[in-house]
Amino acid sequence: MEYRKLPKGNEKIGVLGIGLGGIQDAPSDEIEAVVRKAIDNGINYFDACGGGASIYEPFGKAIAGQRDKVFFQLHFGAVYNEKGEYGWSRDLDRIKETFAWELKLLGTDYIDFGFLHCIDEDEDFDEIKSNGIFDYVLSLKNSGVTRHVGFSSHTPSVAERVLDEGVFDMMMFSINPAYDLEQGDEYGKGSSGERAKLFRRCQSEGVGISVMKPFHGGQLLSSSTSPFKKELTKEQCIQYCLDRPAVLTVLPGVRSVKDLDELLKYLTASAEQKDYSVIGEFTPESAIGHCVYCNHCQPCPMGIDIGLINKYYDLSLAGDKMAHNHYDKISVKADACVACGHCEKRCPFKVKQIKRMKEIATYFGK
Repeated sequence: MEYRKLPKGNEKIGVLGIGLGGIQDAPSDEIEAVVRKAIDNGINYFDACGGGASIYEPFGKAIAGQRDKVFFQLHFGAVYNEKGEYGWSRDLDRIKETFAWELKLLGTDYIDFGFLHCIDEDEDFDEIKSNGIFDYVLSLKNSGVTRHVGFSSHTPSVAERVLDEGVFDMMMFSINPAYDLEQGDEYGKGSSGERAKLFRRCQSEGVGISVMKPFHGGQLLSSSTSPFKKELTKEQCIQYCLDRPAVLTVLPGVRSVKDLDELLKYLTASAEQKDYSVIGEFTPESAIGHCVYCNHCQPCPMGIDIGLINKYYDLSLAGDKMAHNHYDKISVKADACVACGHCEKRCPFKVKQIKRMKEIATYFGK
């Protein structure tokens, strides 16, 4: 397992996490077994939302005695009816009641990440602020009951507005090739440029991203349902997400131990199995020419880390004051490019890297 450090904290989070939103129909003992096996295999980040009320007690049993090994997200706004079915609420009293109930079943007196739930429209954020939910979540952080605050969203423009508050440590966002290449559904909002700009902003401001919907609801895993009419593997989708700026962990859903075993294959997959350069065959015009730092252009004969140099350049343009400093520490810089064209032949996004290396060298040279 690879671990990535939370920018605004000391937590080291496994790149592969688990979403528990689809496991509510499994027996309690299987839910507990999934969580225990996940932890045994180095998974330490869980999202407890979107499923049903039935997941909390077995999850609590699984982490008992090893609470210090796990981090999890709870969502302020996710509630459950008398049948245990998942729903939304913007009622502060009901949210407080749900939170107290969650803590009791989980057997803990604190949570690692408290998320404002599904801020997809401007009206959602207006309501959260006017109803006192925003202030309540911040008060929980101030008292130590919530260690970090975050929010979930599917909409770049709204997420940008939420980030303007300057108080968030994490963002949960929907990322996959279909969404980023403008081939998604109603949740794949925003142009490829808007989404890339949001991810770069998160990295420049130290806001980590946890990823939901990495498989586009499973549609990317079959040629019959993929919007590209070509299937991708789970390993390719996970790696695609992990190569986006600011992403700390990917949270696929699981329904059983069998599903977990499938996900764990990522940890032993080869670089070739994770290689998603096939998406270059269906990259739309709007996404062509934009480096996504995937390093499918490698190896560079001159030893240039092309993806990393592009990332520092984009982050610097986005206002990250540390990006220039990071670039200065790279041993082989953009001016080492000899215009051999090797990278451009391999780039799935048809980026003109020769021109870009000259541009980057000039920019940082100033």
